[in-house]
Amino acid sequence: MDRDLIVAFVAGLLQGIFEWLPISSEGNLAIALTAIGSSPEAAVAYALFLHLGTALSATVYYRTELLSVLRVIPSWRLEEAFDAESSTLSFLVIATIATGMIGVPAYLILGHLISELTGGAFVAVIGLLLVGTGLLQRFAGSLQLGNRSRPDFIDAVIVGALQGLAILPGVSRSGTTASALLLRGHDGPASFRLSFLLSIPAAIGGGVVAVLDSGGLPELSLQAALVALATATVVGYVTIDALMRLVRRVPFWGVCVGLGSLAIIGGIGLLVV
Repeated sequence: MDRDLIVAFVAGLLQGIFEWLPISSEGNLAIALTAIGSSPEAAVAYALFLHLGTALSATVYYRTELLSVLRVIPSWRLEEAFDAESSTLSFLVIATIATGMIGVPAYLILGHLISELTGGAFVAVIGLLLVGTGLLQRFAGSLQLGNRSRPDFIDAVIVGALQGLAILPGVSRSGTTASALLLRGHDGPASFRLSFLLSIPAAIGGGVVAVLDSGGLPELSLQAALVALATATVVGYVTIDALMRLVRRVPFWGVCVGLGSLAIIGGIGLLVV
């Protein structure tokens, strides 16, 4: 089998699994692609592009809830934006706007910074961000505040802004946004549900930006792109339910810190060599 197709399959497989865990799918995938010879810029673009596959997975998985949210649109009123029936819709819209306002400038800055980094430095930086993400999750898990039943405007702005910053490779989108919701007083299942719903427009936006910025598919043939997207979509759909149950039981902050520490050591090793 062609090497590019094998890489595409493995990349899609990793994206389909990692996206639902509170570790950085983009960061870990970028590390893997850099290790097999991709440039840092191409690795980040490839990782962002594959979010289109898991966005489709989440859309299909949450199709019933998304339809319920869409049915609220005709009756939505500003003065009732965060009442029980409208709160999820309002949260998703405002948080997505905040994500775009933060994420697009962050992506442009990211492109400049990556072009200045060697492969080893790039891997080490991702490792530092992974460690930071893990510590944030540990902090959120021990300091959950209050007992909130639905999101409000402040939740939407904070979570949307943090999701925008999660375009940085190494920063876990799901881990960071879910941690913020936990800190705001939402329980675990609600935090991950809102985080995963919010991932759909963000993932589509990130994938489109990556394609437009690269002037096409990031160092991919059409066949490899289809293999990668199909694999990410199928694996993402198959694993999301099992991984949601796992997330409720396993302290993944430790996974982030462990992987981040290994990435730092590996990145330093590449620089030394």
